[in-house]
Amino acid sequence: MNSQDTTTPGPSGRADLVTVAGIDHVRLVYDYLDGGDLDGCGSLLHDAVVLELPGLQAARGRTGALRALALHAPPGTRHLVDRVAAQDRTVIVTGRRVTGEAAVPEQRFVDVFTIADDGLLRTCVRYFHALS
Repeated sequence: MNSQDTTTPGPSGRADLVTVAGIDHVRLVYDYLDGGDLDGCGSLLHDAVVLELPGLQAARGRTGALRALALHAPPGTRHLVDRVAAQDRTVIVTGRRVTGEAAVPEQRFVDVFTIADDGLLRTCVRYFHALS
């Protein structure tokens, strides 16, 4: 975790260790995607992961999710994380996605992840800021 991470204690008054591990895995997913390392990214996804990205059908399973991520984050794409908040095995990330394309220089996003019992990423839904 770093100074931009917020972990709210669960009902027991303590931060859940699986949630804390989930924060690390979420941050690593962005690092792997930005570096073009789909194998590394895949190592953090649950076998039955469900990924919902704007403009694409929901991707199910590790292979489908990696295929969708490759389409959604072409080479040169960078994810600039602004804030991470987590509680009860849910991690929410706000940030900016920079593609390097002149037509879409930057998009603000919110990603909502759920973390499986083993600490792997079970679901992710991405929302983009609607440009006016």
